[in-house]
Amino acid sequence: MNDSALSQANDTPVCYSINTPPFESLPSIASAYFSSVFSALGVTSNLIAFVVLLKSFRQTNSRSRSFFLIFLGGLVVTDFMGLLVTGCIVVSFHVTHFNWRQLDPKCHFCNFMGMSMVFYGLCPLLLGAAMAVERFTGINCPFARSTSMSKRRTVSMVLMVWFFAGCIALLPLTGVGSYHMQMPGSWCFFNISPKGKDLAFSLIFSLVGLMSITVSFFLNTVSIVTLIKVCCGQDRSQRRRDHEVEMMVQLILIMVIASICWCPLLVFILQTVLSGGPLRIKYLLLWLRFASFNQILDPWVYILFRRAVLQRIYPRIDWSRGSFGSLYPSVRNTIHRFTRPSFETSLDSHETVEKEKAHITSVPPPPSP
Repeated sequence: MNDSALSQANDTPVCYSINTPPFESLPSIASAYFSSVFSALGVTSNLIAFVVLLKSFRQTNSRSRSFFLIFLGGLVVTDFMGLLVTGCIVVSFHVTHFNWRQLDPKCHFCNFMGMSMVFYGLCPLLLGAAMAVERFTGINCPFARSTSMSKRRTVSMVLMVWFFAGCIALLPLTGVGSYHMQMPGSWCFFNISPKGKDLAFSLIFSLVGLMSITVSFFLNTVSIVTLIKVCCGQDRSQRRRDHEVEMMVQLILIMVIASICWCPLLVFILQTVLSGGPLRIKYLLLWLRFASFNQILDPWVYILFRRAVLQRIYPRIDWSRGSFGSLYPSVRNTIHRFTRPSFETSLDSHETVEKEKAHITSVPPPPSP
């Protein structure tokens, strides 16, 4: 039985029930050139970042930095696989112009791509929130983190993020939402509709993404305020604080990039389903292209914003000084003046951890009987 007979018999698969290939008109924003350049640039960038992260992980002696590098490694692997999987499908379509109905009559391939789009879209946002929680705990509750956190637990947190995102991506296969072919016929995504279970899944996807960005913004703001108070104090353990500052700068940039790239798409989905208006495919493709920049820009945050790189870019600055804050004494004095009343508490918490560790290492063993 051919495709036309299937349509007449109302047996059209769910993924082709709204948009059925081939499409007569293709939006100008969708082309093989854009898809190929984006995919190649993103895959290359993430490969470079992974090599740099692996080298840094082997050289680091800081526990907090090793935890942060594990999260960054999970983010790089996620971005790399997302670009590789979705990019190969999209570029293959633009090169070969294969017929989805003939290649995938049962919608298995379309469902796989839809799941990939959701999974690899939510993972960077969720990992950013998890990294914000880790940094918040490490800066504000260093003693609790040092006694309970381990590399194995950090890896488990990354796996839990992947598992949570995977569960959300599987919801359309259980009946909550549905994956459909999208124009110009090169990709599949969940149906953005104000009706029934499609509305529920659209809300889940957009709200989870927006909540992840909100959590990251709130926790990172608190961590920055605490870190400023600590760095404006005396110069004890300043090198360790420099690593804290470096990690926070990278995390803030990751958060800013994710917010700029993903908020337009998430807000667009939320606005479309709540307003009940028709889906404007041109804007969907535009904001989706915006979101794809996140996977390309993320690896360059760690590649470029490291002390080793900054030393080469700005060799005249004495990077061997105690702190980044010492490079700007006037700013440091101003911040110290405004944060002095609450500064002592933050500094005392960090000093308490250092004294606890020093006491444990300095106490001699009891004499043997």
